[in-house]
Amino acid sequence: MKSAEASSQHVSQNDLLAMAYVDPLTGLGNAYDLRDKVRQLADDRASDPAPFTIGLANLDGFKPINDLFGPAAGDAILRQVANRLVACVPDGASVIRASGDEFAFILPLVFERKTAEKMGQMLKEVLSAPFDLGERNVRLSASFGFAIYPFAGNEFEDLLKSADTALYRSKRRGRGQVTVYSQEIAQEMKRSTQLEQALRNAIIADEVDVHFQPIVDLKTDMVVGFEALARWCDPDLGYVSPAAFVPLAEERGFIDSLSETLLHKAAEAALSWPKELFLSFNLSSAQLTDPNTSANVLSIIARAGLDPRRLELEITETAVMMDADIAKKIIAELRLAGVRVSLDDFGTGQSSLGRLREFSFDKVKVDRAFVSQISTDRACEHIVKAIVAMCDGLHLEVVAEGIEHFPEALKLKALGCGMGQGYFYGKPADAITTMRYLAEKYQPGIPAAIAV
Repeated sequence: MKSAEASSQHVSQNDLLAMAYVDPLTGLGNAYDLRDKVRQLADDRASDPAPFTIGLANLDGFKPINDLFGPAAGDAILRQVANRLVACVPDGASVIRASGDEFAFILPLVFERKTAEKMGQMLKEVLSAPFDLGERNVRLSASFGFAIYPFAGNEFEDLLKSADTALYRSKRRGRGQVTVYSQEIAQEMKRSTQLEQALRNAIIADEVDVHFQPIVDLKTDMVVGFEALARWCDPDLGYVSPAAFVPLAEERGFIDSLSETLLHKAAEAALSWPKELFLSFNLSSAQLTDPNTSANVLSIIARAGLDPRRLELEITETAVMMDADIAKKIIAELRLAGVRVSLDDFGTGQSSLGRLREFSFDKVKVDRAFVSQISTDRACEHIVKAIVAMCDGLHLEVVAEGIEHFPEALKLKALGCGMGQGYFYGKPADAITTMRYLAEKYQPGIPAAIAV
């Protein structure tokens, strides 16, 4: 009797031990299983360190799907993901649910970068097919990061960290990306983290400045407004391009604080300008997915004392389409308050004409890619001509960006383009320099190109 009880207890303990290594939702191994299997494989190859690969996959946009359809639907998707991955990995490979919507792979026979990349692309395609939720289907993408032993680490913790770094880079580059860890990527991510910390400190210390570039009426060459542009010069890093730090702030989730600081500075500066001049300011894609953006913008300019009718907000087509419904609501609320809204970089999106039909804009800004070649490329000339004619029919104002030379300005005038900006009319300048120019040279009726 005691022997039977002891045997039963022994089996129960073994079962409990096995359960500790299994994910109950998918039946896959869990994070403990991943750790032990990688360590065992590394030990087996320690004397002759033949490479092997571990990978991480993270589902893009899983949380919104889970929130929208509920936890039961989310669990169903995770089980389907597990089944697909198990069905398509090579013999001898392991699939593990590392945590939440993140899965891991151990690939003993993947020895080098190209094979890892091909594996990632194949798995990405497998996960791109619709997931069945009964009455509906949903689509997701996945991002992948791979690390190859021993080049990316000899110990499990180092190898996992390298795979996670590769995955993080994939997420930064957009949905459905595949990255294999390398020292170059590690250095890139390190520089990015250093830049992030410096930028966060600069925002707190109020070291990110606003410069202003004139926008002119092309019929008269008179200044009619200024576009606010972010500028940052770090004591250690030197001048940092907004093309580097603005996307970084968006990606790391603190674009709101940066944008609000800059808008307040710009609005305060605009108070000192002649009242007929407007201020143009760029909204980020992240702000166009936040239902509170219109209230935040109006609150900032109200605190500064700027009339909403003197503010123009520039948005891109890409930003608008991240969440079209929220973007429409934001645009409608801002325009109702008197703020004007411009569609920036027009002509570069895949369906810009559709955007003009779906959304209410006041102005269109023609992308510099067309403007820079308008005097030498007939195709660019015809494109700009068509944009101007179309906007005239839709009662939209047009601004040409990136005017750098007199022939471009002349051609745009001949085509009937209403406004323009670029180095030919003035480079971005800080608030003090802008005020000095306005105080010394600006007079209604004095052409900007002559006055500058």
